Amino acid sequence: MSPAGGDGRCNTVTVQRPGMLTTVQDWPGRVGYWQIGVPPSGPMDDLSFRLGNVALGNDEGAAGLECAMAGPALRFDEATTVCVTGAPASVRVDGLPVRSWAPVEVPAGGVLDVGAASGPGLRIYVLVRGGLTVPDYLGSGATFTLGRFGGHEGRTLREGDVLRCGEGSANPGAAQPVPMEHRPVIGGRWEIAVTEGPHGAPEFFTRKDIDTLYRTDYQVHFNSDRTGVRLVGPQPDWARGDGGEAGLHPSNIHDNAYSVGALDFTGDTPILLGPDGPSLGGFVCPVTVVSAERWKLGQLSPGDTVRFVPIRAERAASKRQLGLGRRASLPAVFGAGGDGDDGVIARRDGATAVTYRRSGDDNVLVEYGDMTLDLALRARAHALHQRLDAEKPAGLLDLTPGIRSLQVRVDPDVLPVPKLMGLLAEAEDQLPDLSELVVPSRAVRMPLSWDDPSTREAIKRYMNGVRADAPWCPWNIEFIRRMNGLDSVADVFDTVFGAQYLVLGLGDVYLGAPVATPLDPRHRLVTTKYNPARTWTPENAVGIGGAYLCIYGMEGPGGYQFVGRTTQVWNHRHPERSGPFEDGTPWLLRFFDRISWYPVEPDELLELRAETAAGGPGGVQITDGTFSLAEHERFVAENAESIAGFRADQAAAFGAEREAWSAAGEFARTPSSSAPGEVAA
Repeated sequence: MSPAGGDGRCNTVTVQRPGMLTTVQDWPGRVGYWQIGVPPSGPMDDLSFRLGNVALGNDEGAAGLECAMAGPALRFDEATTVCVTGAPASVRVDGLPVRSWAPVEVPAGGVLDVGAASGPGLRIYVLVRGGLTVPDYLGSGATFTLGRFGGHEGRTLREGDVLRCGEGSANPGAAQPVPMEHRPVIGGRWEIAVTEGPHGAPEFFTRKDIDTLYRTDYQVHFNSDRTGVRLVGPQPDWARGDGGEAGLHPSNIHDNAYSVGALDFTGDTPILLGPDGPSLGGFVCPVTVVSAERWKLGQLSPGDTVRFVPIRAERAASKRQLGLGRRASLPAVFGAGGDGDDGVIARRDGATAVTYRRSGDDNVLVEYGDMTLDLALRARAHALHQRLDAEKPAGLLDLTPGIRSLQVRVDPDVLPVPKLMGLLAEAEDQLPDLSELVVPSRAVRMPLSWDDPSTREAIKRYMNGVRADAPWCPWNIEFIRRMNGLDSVADVFDTVFGAQYLVLGLGDVYLGAPVATPLDPRHRLVTTKYNPARTWTPENAVGIGGAYLCIYGMEGPGGYQFVGRTTQVWNHRHPERSGPFEDGTPWLLRFFDRISWYPVEPDELLELRAETAAGGPGGVQITDGTFSLAEHERFVAENAESIAGFRADQAAAFGAEREAWSAAGEFARTPSSSAPGEVAA
């Protein structure tokens, strides 16, 4: 089949065979919503996707199809020009073979048939001149199947689906095959460029751990997907015994923002976070794949090997470059040997110490104070967030606060990290005195089905499919009691229902899920996270991990210890106003909201959830108010003796649990190789 002539546009395309996990994606996906738990999505191998669009004369981000392992069969009602890229696969038009990586014409009524990926590689891309036309959701047409939005009805394609195409801008005169030297090299043995950080040696990992990381050929596990690529490799020795307030395992930290491409250790299991991964979580990440190399994650297949190669951040190739320039610098880059600073770009002394941590070539994690839960540190991060958000320097893409940090994501071609560091230093010099900080803070009262049957079911699935001998099984609430030295499970109930939880972050896992901590330190129950994490968590389950509470925004993996389930915190009816949700904002909660609970029976909760889904209030009660840091600190000072007593008892129980784990070999335990990849908090 010869390259297409004419404008090569179609009107509709009908799915005759959907292929495997076929979704509509665009590039760069959703930008600017990382702070509320909405991932960018978009093509996992953005390089193949963008090259296919360029070959058609499209904008490089025009919407197209992504498939995994096997492509679709599509019937076009009008003459159409298409380009198939990515992993090698047979491509036929009306039964006749045609080329990949080149524009080809499908006649009116013709069928494009893309076969199975023949290897190496995993993902195949089908691009159409003019792109596909799907509704925007939060500024993008990219599909996020876990959130059930974007693309075609928020899901993978099915037989009989009809898509519209050909309405985007295109320049047919620019169409030409992708030159061989521009095409990505897809194999079974990968070298992937990474930068050090944000969490390196000697603070979190030993020097030996990091040396081992760079010397190891990790193997890609079969339980990998767009949220993350799970790897099989050696267990770290770790530089510390536990995560303190953040949890018993040394991988646990106070929640901070993640970068796509970060190597996330969920317990002892390394996972490369993908474009559908979580924005916020409480696990350490020793290295991060540079932005120009993240396309490789989309082609990693089960059984492939991965070797991480440290490079200097300043030598990372530009993600904008699709041609020869993308590869010209690789030999020098791979010989650069890393930055040699353990991922710490700079430190700043003062009344509040600041650590600037590197996360790839496009993120800086600004971290305040010591590794402890202190609302004054969250206030500091909030002040920096407000200042940068008001200034909006060119090249700033996302601002995502954590417990004691703010992650700043940039386009390094527009706002290079060295220039960003200058802006951050200037902002730090001019931050106001926060001792009298007062912020809007709504009181949000929500129903909670204590020890809900859905959470019991999730624990049962975990024991049957992942791990039956975990210390937190068979009942998470009893584990919480034991870890905190409480006399009875009733004390856990009274503590949870007596607390007021301040929302410090959103997107703890996904979709507006809060990470919140009790304002009264005597209500701060401390637990550890599952290791390995669960493969399934019911939507809107409520759990505690470290010193934090989370409401899971959707079904998915997870690691917090369950206490119950509540009503929806994400409005799938967006952008309509619905019940307690505001116009144009599908997330229920805001930073610094104060959540409290009232008990309901499981059947009553199901009725309230149905009411919320129908647009009603669902039992949520919201009252406007404020939070004063000074008032809070006065309260803590006035109750210092009682708080210290509570913490001493809690620390004794925490220590006893740690000793029991050590005696049982829990810290030396190697996670089961049959457990799926988990990336959630």
